[in-house]
Amino acid sequence: MRTLLHNARILSMNATFEEYAKGWIVVEDQLIVALGEGDAPAVHLTANEVTDVDGDLIMPGMVNTHCHMPMTLFRGLGEDVDDRLFRYILPLEREAITPEVVRVGSNHAALEMMLGGVTAVADMYWFEREVGYVVDASGMRGIVGQSLADFDPPDQNSFDEGFALVDELRETFKGNDRITTSIAPHAPYSTGPKIMERVASYAADYPDVKIQMHLAEMKSEMEWCETNYKMRPVELADKSGILRAGAIMAHCLELNQNEIELLAERRISVAHNARSNAKAGRGIAPVVAMRNSNVPVGLASDGPMSGNTLDLFSQFAPASMFAKLLGQSRKCLPARDVVKMATIEGARVIGLEDDIGSIEIGKKADIIRISLDALRLHPIYDIYAMLVFSANTSDVTDVMIDGKWVVRNRCSLTLENDKVLSDTRQMADRFRQKIIQIDADRQR
Repeated sequence: MRTLLHNARILSMNATFEEYAKGWIVVEDQLIVALGEGDAPAVHLTANEVTDVDGDLIMPGMVNTHCHMPMTLFRGLGEDVDDRLFRYILPLEREAITPEVVRVGSNHAALEMMLGGVTAVADMYWFEREVGYVVDASGMRGIVGQSLADFDPPDQNSFDEGFALVDELRETFKGNDRITTSIAPHAPYSTGPKIMERVASYAADYPDVKIQMHLAEMKSEMEWCETNYKMRPVELADKSGILRAGAIMAHCLELNQNEIELLAERRISVAHNARSNAKAGRGIAPVVAMRNSNVPVGLASDGPMSGNTLDLFSQFAPASMFAKLLGQSRKCLPARDVVKMATIEGARVIGLEDDIGSIEIGKKADIIRISLDALRLHPIYDIYAMLVFSANTSDVTDVMIDGKWVVRNRCSLTLENDKVLSDTRQMADRFRQKIIQIDADRQR
């Protein structure tokens, strides 16, 4: 199968940020095999599919570097309740999270992300094999992480069972080109150093299995580490051996410069959740300092319970503005760097920068088309500033992953919108009944 897209404005996001004002791209099977400026050579006009994109923007698909996909079902639940985590979320997870619930929530998440131009995701949750099945069926690319924790999770009664689930996940997706297995200890405070040491040993035995973890996320985590180990979380994680090259650490708000340099030395990547962090009132991650120290930082939505959206466009402006507030300068984290974090740098975070994240010959064809018709986008003096501060998901018209269209004309070709929404509503009705029961039990 050979596809030609021409008459396109192209952002390559390659090492020199090459742009094509009027460009063309040829995709053959999974790969980008040719591209250039001006009119497409006549030889390419015989492709199986020839599409004139009428001046629309073509750019790499975006990478969501940290997510909990099934938690779409918790979006907006108990927003104004101070203790919602312990009052609603943890009881609901223990009692209501099943493989079926995970499938329904993950289908919703995959559809929402693809329609918004996200082509790859790093996820961690319970029953993660079900998440992997959904990601695979949707056509997306994913890092799927089986979570481990000590707070009575719904899919394991012990850490031994949790590690067995990682084994199962690894065997299920062995050889899958789009699905990468991950082991995901929840956080230092919910696993402890001995389990982190065991995770590090597991990753050493199976180097194709990535590590994902929440790290240095909040004050209570800092206090827990100080009280129990007289250390900060990064030091505790490092002494446990879990800061292995290629590991993805989410949040990383509470870092000093020495810790940033340690992350760089250990070749750790960071998933930055700007909206989620701000919504929880937890602070601003030192993104500029990390990137200046050569720590790759990608953009992330976090779970839909925490950030309420899986829309990466909605992360762009907060990420830039928070960095400007922290640095007290408009120059901090310019728009081009934000788009880089959503594409090629995000690909580096999840270890796939050689395959995706930029439009270059030989790379996988994970690309998106963005309409430039909306009034709010114009005039366009700086294409990156337009993307960061003006564009949104409604501008995404087409999405290709691995050389296959998964979204055309704003409609999914792999997931049924009506069924996904119907399943979500039915599951939410079940949750409402459980919430009523939880509140009734508290009043007794």
